[in-house]
Amino acid sequence: MSDALICGIAGAGAGIIAQLITYPLDTVNTRQRTDRNSKKMKKTLGTIEHMCQVVKQEGWDRLYGGLAPSLVGTAASQGVYYYFYQILRNRAETDALVRKKNGIGDGSVGMFSSLLVAALSGCVNVLLTNPIWVVVTRMQTHSRKDKDNHPKHEASQDEISVVVEPPPYGTSHTIQEVYGEDGISGFWNGVFPTLFMVSNPSIQFMLYETLLKKIRKRRASSNKGANDVTALEIFLLGAVAKLGATVVTYPLLVIKSRLQAKQDVGADKRHQYKGTLDALMKIIRYEGFHGFYKGMGTKIVQSVLAAAILFMVKEELVRCARWLLTARDVANSIS
Repeated sequence: MSDALICGIAGAGAGIIAQLITYPLDTVNTRQRTDRNSKKMKKTLGTIEHMCQVVKQEGWDRLYGGLAPSLVGTAASQGVYYYFYQILRNRAETDALVRKKNGIGDGSVGMFSSLLVAALSGCVNVLLTNPIWVVVTRMQTHSRKDKDNHPKHEASQDEISVVVEPPPYGTSHTIQEVYGEDGISGFWNGVFPTLFMVSNPSIQFMLYETLLKKIRKRRASSNKGANDVTALEIFLLGAVAKLGATVVTYPLLVIKSRLQAKQDVGADKRHQYKGTLDALMKIIRYEGFHGFYKGMGTKIVQSVLAAAILFMVKEELVRCARWLLTARDVANSIS
């Protein structure tokens, strides 16, 4: 089994675990980002307050709306990202060693190369998995209130009233809705700001790899072993790296979510977006720069916690997989 495949599988598994733990926060944050009312028009709810409101008005299950496609998307995204990231990273490390033999550099991958590797991996991931996240965003922002507002057909025959309920808002219904509105292209709504958002994991991995390399270098110089990095340290490194990346790229996440959420036809034109630039201008005009940071506190908590868990679990899974493969090879050589 190749190192890239191990990292891809480990990344997918770690992503699922992190998603399960932090999903209610993600649902609340998606609703906060897609809230089109200005701060003056509506009181801003805190994370816990917003979560309690969803539970009270719609039930616990709405905090997990879209969980199934989200888990598929998380596994696919993390698997694709880590697979291509490791392949490109291995190529960058090989090139760095070649340059060292030619008297250029110290043989390590530089910050710019790390940023480029993460960006290219992110672009591949976005183009392949964007349709899944369009469906997830729709399901997360769909509320019981939306269902209650759907027209119901009532008929009376022999004093018996028949009420036909609208179909449940599941994954298949959401897919049909997106396709009915915009066709195949609808599944790539928000892809342009999402492509720009590859800078988020790029910044995240650049910070993570830089900090990790410094720790390992320090450990190696102190004779403690270059690979002697604890799970807690990995957790903290992942949290710090994600925090920095989230603060920088959050406005792009808001625009992406607005474009992927259901556009309420017939509603206020100020709240309907034709594209990335239109959304950008309308948010600035009608909500101010505050609109680009709605729910950022929730997102920081959710994304930092998820990233920290992901890095910690992924490293442990990779370590276990390599240990098992080494043990198997030793057993085969003995037999």
